[in-house]
Amino acid sequence: MFRIRVCPRAGRTGIAGVQDDALKLRITAPPVEGKANDACIRLLAELLGVKRAQVTIIAGHASRTKTVAVAGAKAEQIASRIAAL
Repeated sequence: MFRIRVCPRAGRTGIAGVQDDALKLRITAPPVEGKANDACIRLLAELLGVKRAQVTIIAGHASRTKTVAVAGAKAEQIASRIAAL
């Protein structure tokens, strides 16, 4: 599990660094009807090399700061992928 900070309606989708001990993501999708959450899951799955079904938002569905879990991956593997980004 790790934390992300989401910036919806950004100019482009991608990683924007680390903010307050959370990985900051920029998402072009608006925060309406779960579109930004879906975009976060899609981006994280692509960056971490896992399937979308393995990425789950545990807490913060209606917040910019979210807690995310990745099933079927070891913590060291996820940490090394994030560090490489």
